[in-house]
Amino acid sequence: MQMTEIFMSGMATMGFFVAGLFFFRFWSRTGERLFVIFGIAFWLLAVNQIFSNASNHPSEELAYVYVLRIIAYLMLIAGIVAKNLEERKPGRA
Repeated sequence: MQMTEIFMSGMATMGFFVAGLFFFRFWSRTGERLFVIFGIAFWLLAVNQIFSNASNHPSEELAYVYVLRIIAYLMLIAGIVAKNLEERKPGRA
């Protein structure tokens, strides 16, 4: 990998980690389950980025690295769907 690719990959990893921290901070203020799900999902994306960069192989050859990414995306989708279904319950103010 070139130094530019390593730097940009590190920036993406840091961005995922910081986004997770923001969502955990929002969760501590509001208690919304959606923020916990988003925080965990973004930390999984950060771990995925670390694993894919730690290997010396191109990421296309490492199918197992994509499992964390799939889990994170499914968590994001499930969190959004759960929040929308929660708001549609009758009797909520």
